[in-house]
Amino acid sequence: MNRQTFGTLFLSLALASGGLSLILPAYADDAASGAPTAAQPPLPKETLTIITSASGKHDFTVEKATTLREQQVGEMFRTTLPADQGMLFLWNAPQQSDMWMENTLVPLDIVFIDADGRIQSITENAVPQSLARISSHGPAMATLELQGGITAKLGIVVGDRVTSASLEAKMAPPASAKKSH
Repeated sequence: MNRQTFGTLFLSLALASGGLSLILPAYADDAASGAPTAAQPPLPKETLTIITSASGKHDFTVEKATTLREQQVGEMFRTTLPADQGMLFLWNAPQQSDMWMENTLVPLDIVFIDADGRIQSITENAVPQSLARISSHGPAMATLELQGGITAKLGIVVGDRVTSASLEAKMAPPASAKKSH
């Protein structure tokens, strides 16, 4: 799945128009375009928990897509996504998050997480290989991809709380903002 926010897309266009080249890892890419042609290797993982009012706590093991290239490739070319797994896209700061399903072979639930660690919107069963834009409809701190249909099955809805070590680190106030007593 191609993962770029408008800011990243703008940066890519700026680099291309300025004659600069961006060096990316040389795995499973089309040599001419740099476009991925196969799934990326597994990324670092962590436990992520969604706490719902309807059905309690649900734990997932998520891969963390933190670099531009990891985010661009995402779940592309993967043929399965287990119900207890997913991929977490962490943004440097809350921002508009726009995703699409190019080269993604399985349906996904795309969950947008706000700066308070709450679900701000969900797109259920995103259509494999679609180029339709899937929007966060406002600034998101992170985007989570889960198996298609799992949010409805587990009763996960807008407003539910999402926690993980990476999300908690993003929400923590900077050390300079902490008061000393």
